[in-house]
Amino acid sequence: MIDMRNTRRTEAVRRRVRVSVAIAAVCVVSGAAACGDSGDDTADTGLSVATSSAAPAPTESSAALTPTEPPVEPSPAPVYKPPYIDHVQWVETEVGPSLQIYPTVSGRNTSDPTAGDEAWSEVRKLDASADSPGMRAQFDCHWTFARLVDPDKTSWNLEPRRPVVTTDEMISARCNPGFAEEPGN
Repeated sequence: MIDMRNTRRTEAVRRRVRVSVAIAAVCVVSGAAACGDSGDDTADTGLSVATSSAAPAPTESSAALTPTEPPVEPSPAPVYKPPYIDHVQWVETEVGPSLQIYPTVSGRNTSDPTAGDEAWSEVRKLDASADSPGMRAQFDCHWTFARLVDPDKTSWNLEPRRPVVTTDEMISARCNPGFAEEPGN
């Protein structure tokens, strides 16, 4: 007997909730500002009501009743793949021999965290004499910073006569430790 009363009460509560949700949905959808109003339009409550022709903001109950458009997926970011280095060439400058490294569009724009190692590997394949600690440090500096500071710089110039220095010293020297960058670069 107690179970039947609880079941009836539960059903009654559910009906009231459904009716309340339906009334709220109708109010929201129709934009009726007077839903639930006492009907006395002359009563001064001290509140002002702003009216708008814009649709009301969706609520939990109205969201289920109004169709929504599927979410717009953001455009995927471009993927920059190897090769990262177009070519290299040795030139004689006022500061001595310099290996000019010409990055590709991918080399200038990739954000792949392993791309720097791959690019250095490409440099070594193009010219094995580039493989020295000082040259690698200069390359890493250009790869990490010059691409950001001067992304359109034609070439990154590495000089074998530059000293091997700490990372902080390399950055302070703008990737050119020991002596100034060759004129025009």
